[in-house]
Amino acid sequence: MLTFIRRPLRRAAAVIGALAVTAVLAVITGRITPTTSSDEPDSVQAARTDQAPLLQQAAADGTGLFPLLAREKDGRLFDYEPKGTGGWKPRTDLGGGYSVASAMIQANVSDNGRGNDLYFRIDDTLYYSAERGTDTKALGTGWAAYNLIVSVGNMAGSAQPDLVARDASGQLWLYQGKADGTLQTRVRMKNSTGWNGMSVIAGRGDYTGDGIADLVTRNSAGNLLIYPGTGSATADAVLGATVTAATTGWGDYVSVLSTGDNSGDGKADLLAVDSAGALWLYKGTGSASAPFGARVQFGASGWTHYNLLF
Repeated sequence: MLTFIRRPLRRAAAVIGALAVTAVLAVITGRITPTTSSDEPDSVQAARTDQAPLLQQAAADGTGLFPLLAREKDGRLFDYEPKGTGGWKPRTDLGGGYSVASAMIQANVSDNGRGNDLYFRIDDTLYYSAERGTDTKALGTGWAAYNLIVSVGNMAGSAQPDLVARDASGQLWLYQGKADGTLQTRVRMKNSTGWNGMSVIAGRGDYTGDGIADLVTRNSAGNLLIYPGTGSATADAVLGATVTAATTGWGDYVSVLSTGDNSGDGKADLLAVDSAGALWLYKGTGSASAPFGARVQFGASGWTHYNLLF
């Protein structure tokens, strides 16, 4: 019998372990006690005080504090809790067995948006695990058709955050969230098959200052682009006109993502990892004309050790 404990990642680990016989037994039974690792990537912001995870409430548009979750190549998962003013507390070891999940996504759904929940895909099935409560369930099959799934906040007017998925043809689809973690019928976001040309599709925040979550992308030329959310779930009308956020410097990053408002100023930020393994923060300004400020380095090295950051 599986023993689920409160954190959704640990319950997800039990499900993952049950479906993959190679998962670590301690993860399956939930007996691992999170510990702070001594070999975490160097961070000038690292705090050596409270080691216990403290998940933060985040607004539906993504303008809130989310942890940064990082998976090593051997499937071990780590939790970096935000300090609230920029940077991260020392990482917490959440155990192994996560390599069997081909996609992992955070979203604040349970307890009226106060929970930090998890969606994850194993083979063709998408699962949902809530932080607040005991809900862990399969949402259905057909998800292997997507080569990317991300959480983007509230793009189309529902009370819960949405998921965005990209299929093999390059189409982008919106799945609006429901209060129980299930998803509404998908809606095509824009009549275009060119999204496979984007090496980055991220979100979890309002970057244009209109209160609606947006998509952040990087095209083949290395330009950083914002596709503003319109607040509409109408097919092919989910995204507004493209905003060019930057034309230089972004092509060199190996990873670009968002954990919401890491700096604590009420505006969603972006994180980027360079080829040397350094972690950078770009503070959001809330202005469409100049969405991001100058970058600030948070971690000097080690971040390319992870094969998934979310």
